[in-house]
Amino acid sequence: MARKRFGQNFLVNAAIIYQIIAAVDPKPDQHIVEIGPGLGALTKALINSGANVDAIEIDRDLIGNLQQLKKDNFKLHNQDVLEFNFCSLAKIPLRLVGNLPYNISTPLMFKVFADIDIISDMHFMLQKEVADRLTAQPNSKTYGKLSVMAQYYCDMEIIVDVPPEAFDPMPKVLSSVVKFTPRQQREPIDPIQLEKIVSTAFMQRRKTIANSLGQLLNKEDLVQLGLDSTLRAENLNLQDYIRLTNYLDNK
Repeated sequence: MARKRFGQNFLVNAAIIYQIIAAVDPKPDQHIVEIGPGLGALTKALINSGANVDAIEIDRDLIGNLQQLKKDNFKLHNQDVLEFNFCSLAKIPLRLVGNLPYNISTPLMFKVFADIDIISDMHFMLQKEVADRLTAQPNSKTYGKLSVMAQYYCDMEIIVDVPPEAFDPMPKVLSSVVKFTPRQQREPIDPIQLEKIVSTAFMQRRKTIANSLGQLLNKEDLVQLGLDSTLRAENLNLQDYIRLTNYLDNK
């Protein structure tokens, strides 16, 4: 049975499973980490591809069934993925796949962003609202901290939208499969400083940046940066936030 405290909704629609596997296109020489394999809907196909598969599952009640899939290219970890050390896996780069529990999807993404240099790509099933925030562009209501930080680390595209009927039990929301491709060349900035600035700006998103960032910058600073002080956080693009980060670091 699905456990509410783990945010479990098991994917059971064969057509959607096929689409996800086709999008991932696993190969024998690859190292795939599946997050939250659940009942093994994706796991079987990943193992049969010949890829090296590490699966991370927190629910002990599901471990018995998953262990029956055991082959030489499959390793099962009964652990909380938020505490898992991806760098401990011997063969890198890693490809991450998972039907992420909605209650941990955002903190988990920030965790994997910290290890982005050992990841070649990710395919995650997410709540559609989260997928829309990830891919949102400036000047929209869905654009926020998650949009800016995710787009600093990755290029993203929504592969397929998934209806509630594809799961058991059915969630009350739509879902989407999102492909993340890490950016090969990112601005050499301090990501912690970037996150601090973005968090501060969006904490009071209805205020102008002159007010929301007032503790970090004054109007003269904004003039030097060529930023209109009447703009709001949602009006700034990724490059604007990168410029702000560099400016504050130099200041």
